[in-house]
Amino acid sequence: MMSALRTIRLDLHIHTVLSPCAEVEMIPPLIVRRAQEVGLDLIAITDHHAAENIAAVQRAAAESDLTVLPGMEVQTREEAHILCLFDTLEQVGCWQEIVYASLPKAKNRPEMLGPQFVVDETGEFVRENERLLLASTNLTTEAVVAQVRELGGLTIASHVDRPSFSLLGNLGFVPPGLALAGLEISARCDVKRLYGQHPGLESWPLIRSSDAHCLADMQAWTTAEVEAPTLAELDLALRGIQGRSIALIAA
Repeated sequence: MMSALRTIRLDLHIHTVLSPCAEVEMIPPLIVRRAQEVGLDLIAITDHHAAENIAAVQRAAAESDLTVLPGMEVQTREEAHILCLFDTLEQVGCWQEIVYASLPKAKNRPEMLGPQFVVDETGEFVRENERLLLASTNLTTEAVVAQVRELGGLTIASHVDRPSFSLLGNLGFVPPGLALAGLEISARCDVKRLYGQHPGLESWPLIRSSDAHCLADMQAWTTAEVEAPTLAELDLALRGIQGRSIALIAA
């Protein structure tokens, strides 16, 4: 017998101070507090090419009802951004090794790109990640999707409505047969206009995320009808099976 479903609010695209483009306020306790203020039940931490602040956010959320999924935003060889979501820190750790090996062997230039801070659950400085994270990997979009799937994760194409760093902006289409779990749109995207510009997208499940780089960005833009706030339930909701579903909240 199927357990009772419930509606949860989610934001699957949030950056911390590990992303050089994020504001200094994007530290674990403030992210958790903001998520609670706007009524989020499930978030994903998706820094650029790095996963080193996820455990800290999970620890900061440990005494709350907020679920924090491990994730990462990857820039493919084609300069398309892909959200990579996982169940466990072990999975995202394995993915981290693959991504680090695929990045240019160069150091970040914090004076130009911004610092990349690893912090603890209180937001205290631990160290600075010196790798160049704002760069394309040498992984194709197809390779990212396939390898994340092999590790047990899900992939969602980031902000496809944007003219740059997106599948539609850089390729002009979603490659046929690409095993994405869904497509993400930006907070202010006009869905009808997007469908008019790209016929065929209606067949894809959509989520709306904040791509938060500051606390004010974080909002509840998407709901899911699920048993629990887990990656497996999210997968079912994106596929619209077993009574699960995804819905956009009007921007």
